[in-house]
Amino acid sequence: MPLWIPIAVAAALFQCWRTAMQQKLRYVLSVNGAGFVRFLYGAPAALVFLLAALAISGARLPAAGPATLAFSAAGGLCQIIATNLLIMAFGFRNFAVGTAYSKTDTAQSGLVALVVLGEALRALAWAGIGVGLLGVMTLSLAGRGLRLRVLAAATVQPAALCGLGAGFFFALTTVLIKLATGSVAAQSVFVRALFVLFITNALQTLMQGGWLAWREPAELRKAMTTWRSSSWVGILSACGSAGWFTGFAMADVALVRAVGQVEVIFTLLFSRFYLKERLKRGDMAGLLLVVAGVLLIVVSSR
Repeated sequence: MPLWIPIAVAAALFQCWRTAMQQKLRYVLSVNGAGFVRFLYGAPAALVFLLAALAISGARLPAAGPATLAFSAAGGLCQIIATNLLIMAFGFRNFAVGTAYSKTDTAQSGLVALVVLGEALRALAWAGIGVGLLGVMTLSLAGRGLRLRVLAAATVQPAALCGLGAGFFFALTTVLIKLATGSVAAQSVFVRALFVLFITNALQTLMQGGWLAWREPAELRKAMTTWRSSSWVGILSACGSAGWFTGFAMADVALVRAVGQVEVIFTLLFSRFYLKERLKRGDMAGLLLVVAGVLLIVVSSR
């Protein structure tokens, strides 16, 4: 099994864990404040990871050239925009539609990577992406009575447009991060990925921190005073992003994101065994489709 596959699975697990903890912060922080802490406390964690990778590999600290800084800044900004669009989609009445359309980021990553990076996937990989996408959408829409015809008609709704926009900017993020990683002059793929992670988190801290200082100064202060819980969000975010960035450097971005859809499985397991919530029949069908999609991608990567 290629190394990037377990790395992507681990990244999905950390992302699910971080999201669960970040949700608790929404009771004390605004949307921007809760998003900001993942970068504020994630940057120091990313720096520790980078220093550890340098010590283990014996490599020198790479130089941050203009291309690395430009791609990292653009990727970081796209991630912030995508997150805000996703939250906007949740704010509209049709929550299910917005969620479902945001999950098209994997397929959009494949298309953007094909155009920008020339990454052409095998037919079996595209089939896996399609099956996984169907599974994720089934989970998003389970129990809400939305059929494909209704879902297609709902595309023009604000929730769907925000969801599609979020998926597109998440797709741009993956491609820009891969370009940033490829611009770093270092032999170790882990050093390249962790170096870009630290640079990106530092730039995101400046970008979103500057916005908070301008528009929501009270939230900036709260982000500092809630460090006991916020720091864990940053650490988990850094762990997840380290996995994503490394995976993007090792394989096609669409394949990494598609395998990362196992995040929804972790979410369901957390819901069932920790929160003691019952799974619906549609949940089980969606889970099986996601697993089938990931298996197809694993087979295609051999």
